[in-house]
Amino acid sequence: MLRPQDSSTRERKRLDGLWAFSLDPEAEGRTARWWAGRLPHASEMAVPASYNDIAADAAVRDHLGEVWYQRTVRVPRGWAGQRVVLHFESATHRATVWVDDTEVMSHEGGYTPFEADITGLVSAGEEIRVTACVDNTLSFQTIPPGVVEDTPAGPRQRYWHDFFNYAGLHRSIWLSATPHAHTDDVTVVTGLDGLTGTVDYTATTVGADGLGVRAVLRDADGHEVASGSGASGRLTVADVHRWAPGDGYLYDLEVQLVEHDGGGDGDGGGTVVDSYHQSVGIRTVEVRGTQFLINSEPFHFTGFGKHEDIPVIGKGHDDGYLVHDFALMEWIGANSFRTSHYPYSEDVLDYADRHGIVVIDETAAVGLNMGLGGGIFGSQGYQTYSPDTVNDETRAVHAQAIRELVARDKNHPCVVVWSIANEPESDTEGAEDYFRPLFDVAREADPTRPVGFVNVMLAPHGKCRVSQFADVLMLNRYYGWYVNTGDLAAAETAWLDELQGWATEGKPIIVTEYGADTLPGLHSLTPQPWSEEYQVAYLDMNHRVFDRVDAVVGEHVWNFADFATTSGIMRVDGNKKGVFTRDRKPKAAAFALRRRWRKDS
Repeated sequence: MLRPQDSSTRERKRLDGLWAFSLDPEAEGRTARWWAGRLPHASEMAVPASYNDIAADAAVRDHLGEVWYQRTVRVPRGWAGQRVVLHFESATHRATVWVDDTEVMSHEGGYTPFEADITGLVSAGEEIRVTACVDNTLSFQTIPPGVVEDTPAGPRQRYWHDFFNYAGLHRSIWLSATPHAHTDDVTVVTGLDGLTGTVDYTATTVGADGLGVRAVLRDADGHEVASGSGASGRLTVADVHRWAPGDGYLYDLEVQLVEHDGGGDGDGGGTVVDSYHQSVGIRTVEVRGTQFLINSEPFHFTGFGKHEDIPVIGKGHDDGYLVHDFALMEWIGANSFRTSHYPYSEDVLDYADRHGIVVIDETAAVGLNMGLGGGIFGSQGYQTYSPDTVNDETRAVHAQAIRELVARDKNHPCVVVWSIANEPESDTEGAEDYFRPLFDVAREADPTRPVGFVNVMLAPHGKCRVSQFADVLMLNRYYGWYVNTGDLAAAETAWLDELQGWATEGKPIIVTEYGADTLPGLHSLTPQPWSEEYQVAYLDMNHRVFDRVDAVVGEHVWNFADFATTSGIMRVDGNKKGVFTRDRKPKAAAFALRRRWRKDS
């Protein structure tokens, strides 16, 4: 599946805006065939956005189950004779879509795209009705998992991830036109040999019998630097401009389907039937011992775990916040971030590609750990891995989530590590059995990048049974916050001891989370938990530990900005571990990190 784009042979129409919107609290919409006409009791809802916080209504914010979106759209009259596709960038957490009265697709998984060929259902110049039924329900067989519990007040959703279960149509929806003979997928793998770069490309096509494939690589100024013919091949670039951290240089690969004029092999001439453009950053990624290498040079990750989380629109993508967040990361000296805890909008990765920001790309497998229930989420008493909880069916859904993540993001040079889960239970035999085949799935999907998962504090060095499968060790640790609270001296001793143990594994270590909840404006003469002074002292302690362990190749503070969570006594108006507030105001820690990460400041 290729993301819709405008090219010399393709066109797209964005369907964002205000859609009709209806809650379905009685789950009657499917039986009543709501897709077959105007939605009942509809209000207006912004797309893209989470629906939860937009309406000033607790029934909307806390809704469990299906909601319905609908709008009409006119197919451009110039699309006659073209293949027409309806493309959703995401629907959280699953969706069924109809065009007029016909169901055209369903998809499981809230953060990756899906599409349907609707050519036979539309006519150029005419209107169609698009209806989407979106369901936010989580179970033990979804990624992320959850459970619906019966309470005296009715069914309630419980989940084990520490951020609010925002739902809806969070990203753009497209109507697009392509030729019937078209390129269906493009994969690029890049390499370096001294000053020479290589681009191995593979294109899959549909309906292209009798057509040739031509690949043209151009530099950022539009000059052709290499070309080739055939559905796969290698392009060589002399005096290559590498993609590198801080230098997001991109080439443009145009894949053409060519109808030959009078024969030939497609190297010259011929009518272009379909054209698709793929940006290419030529770079290499390698793990060598305890080093993480980009372009054969050691790389040290500085940055954050982030969230797609904005006031009012929740997880809805917003270009203004996109640009501002990257500006703040540049200001503070961050060179990387992790897409915690789900794939982000592809617009985010495109921006990271262009600006040379390195990304750890993560699936939505967060909350596979019932052992975390006692503190943050309240007691629950479930066993993580069992036939009745996280089981073989869950793993199949998880495997598909990995495949879809790789399929979408494989060509982004900014992505250097696949993270297949965050803080799962990993110290049991059940965990080992569950994860062993998932690492195989990730490596089969992409053998070119390191694969890892994020280890939780409940599975320290010597007890984790999943880290053996990882190329990179990623650790979330809160010494000085959840343990040794307020006692940074004891925290420093304990943290250094554990980290030195992990260093004996001979793998690079990225500390993917460390942080302390901080109330902006709260100050104390001696650093006390929740004060801005404590957050600074806490970070300083962690950095002293990191600097004493050579295997540590990265530090990602949790979190970039404060974010919304489910309600509970452990969270007051959300998680406050941000270095910036939810509306992106800096805390004192932001200036401390800037001093550490920007040596020129």
